[in-house]
Amino acid sequence: MQEILETLQAITWQQVVMWVLGGVLIWLAIAKDMEPTLLLPMGFGAILVNLPLSGAVGPEGPIDVLYNAGIANELFPLLLFVGIGAMIDFGPLLTNPKLMLFGAAAQFGIFFTLSMATLLGFDLRNAASIAVIGAADGPTAIFVGNTLQSDYIGAIIVAAYSYMALVPIVQPPVIKLLTTKSERMIRMPYEQKSVSKTTRILFPICITVIAGLVAPKSVALVGFLMFGNLIRECGVLNSLSETAQNVLANLITLLLGLTVSTKMQADQFLQPQTLLILGLGLIAFVFDTAGGVIFAKILNLFLKKKINPMIGAAGISAFPMSARVVHKLGLSEDRQNFLLMHATGVNVSGQIASVIAGGLLLGFVESML
Repeated sequence: MQEILETLQAITWQQVVMWVLGGVLIWLAIAKDMEPTLLLPMGFGAILVNLPLSGAVGPEGPIDVLYNAGIANELFPLLLFVGIGAMIDFGPLLTNPKLMLFGAAAQFGIFFTLSMATLLGFDLRNAASIAVIGAADGPTAIFVGNTLQSDYIGAIIVAAYSYMALVPIVQPPVIKLLTTKSERMIRMPYEQKSVSKTTRILFPICITVIAGLVAPKSVALVGFLMFGNLIRECGVLNSLSETAQNVLANLITLLLGLTVSTKMQADQFLQPQTLLILGLGLIAFVFDTAGGVIFAKILNLFLKKKINPMIGAAGISAFPMSARVVHKLGLSEDRQNFLLMHATGVNVSGQIASVIAGGLLLGFVESML
């Protein structure tokens, strides 16, 4: 009984706040079906590590052991990228390669937020780590934050994965604010074109080589992403491709969600800088979305065959959620307006572009330090 009383007396209000936050994440995962494989373990982990005198954390705690084994050395993000690469069908992008431009344009928020974070007093390595949140790409955020040894890696990871899950909530208002109803109703018929197996096999190899030459720091992430895609497209590793898409991707996502909770301990997480980082991450996310939409609107000034500017918003890295959001918005305006294939092409290009942007940031920061 005495031990129970001592444990109860050790509870702080900050820990209670984190229990509530963990409960909210669990509720979003179960009741709203928002990325349950990610938010459910994150929410449970937030409660787990904030119990008084918790044996889950500490030098010998299982959460810290997992963190050191899987996140501190970037193993989990790299393995996850193999699974993501195996999921991606680059067919829509290969059918219409100019969609790659929208993926590049949608990285605007990263560089805009880098400037803002620097102006707000963050040093360059922390500002760059915070800016990558805008890509809505958790593995890239972990990779960049760890490589630059950010002081705020916990808040950055939580923000990156939270905004990935909140894509269906955050993106629609931004898209509607920047577009007119007539623009949202622009139809873009999809012409089904066959892409040869040779092209599909050569694409991940060529992208890896090009990324390695343009942004050498990105080659680890790009390489593992493209390797996963090569497993999918080669045609001789079908069972491994299915395993990577399902078992590997889901298992690593669960472990990631649980493991990042080691950085959600109340004394570290409930700091003014955390709220500022969450705000800057939201700004980066919003400006990434806006960058793609505005780029499409600018192109329409010169094109006879207009582009639905909403597809530019799919240029963020949240695959395939962002493409689905754009498709649903198109259908809400016109039940015969099917934008999924175009949005998917932009979305997969954003996956590549966000990783390359992260590599460029790493190279820039390391050259300045």
